[in-house]
Amino acid sequence: MTTQQGLGAARSAVFSPVTFAVALTSPTRPGRVEDSVISRMQFLRTTLGLGATLWLVFAYPLSTGREDFVLGKLEDLLLGCAIVLVAGCVGIAVFILGARSPLGRLYVSRLIWPLRALGAVFLGAGMIWLMLAFLRGDIPVGQWLAGNDITFGFFGKTLGTIISGLVFALILIVGGVACAVGLVAALCFTLFATVTGLNSCFRTADVHELLPALISPLLVWSLAVLQFFDDADVAAPAAVLTAFLLGGPLSVTALSVWEVRRLRNLYGITLRSALGRS
Repeated sequence: MTTQQGLGAARSAVFSPVTFAVALTSPTRPGRVEDSVISRMQFLRTTLGLGATLWLVFAYPLSTGREDFVLGKLEDLLLGCAIVLVAGCVGIAVFILGARSPLGRLYVSRLIWPLRALGAVFLGAGMIWLMLAFLRGDIPVGQWLAGNDITFGFFGKTLGTIISGLVFALILIVGGVACAVGLVAALCFTLFATVTGLNSCFRTADVHELLPALISPLLVWSLAVLQFFDDADVAAPAAVLTAFLLGGPLSVTALSVWEVRRLRNLYGITLRSALGRS
């Protein structure tokens, strides 16, 4: 990446975090088989999942406070990313070990794209934590400024102290506004990076077209098992929670089976061909 490209990416991150997040987490490998029907079904799956989650949250009272709920969901998203990382490593490792040469080396060379997509989510989550820490005062900027004894003594003791106080206050105000803007940008970036990343299984299609269909059921069933042993976020009836818990994994599994069949029937992409054994 050139310096000009790096500056362009930085400007995109600040002024258009959504565009930047989508660009980092959407598959873009040249030569990849792109099926518009599969893409629309994946988008519909993600949209319905988000819609069901929002309906559940607004239809029933929260079991915890709003802040705890938001932080809990952020933890769930990061946990989902971690599961994708593990599942992706397992799936790609099987591909690499089972593929005949030179396909194994080819798949290894494509790992940069899924890693970049996962890194985007963790970077966004880290920025959210950092901005919240500044706004809450967990990072004592004011105490640091006072401890460094930044004064304007050449104006005289009284006037210098007043000017120092005004400068410190200005720094804190400007820093607070900057952190608030950064928090909003980081929230937008992380939200869209996570949604787009989960929708594409974090660009594993850039390694091979079959990987999203193979990995996504493992992801959703793993999350379902973890949620089964976790406390419910809302005070909903057991039947509703069970339907919500199983509906996602079952629908994602069915869609994955359909994707595998469509890739095989329309494009001749099979697991044997992916491993170079056809």
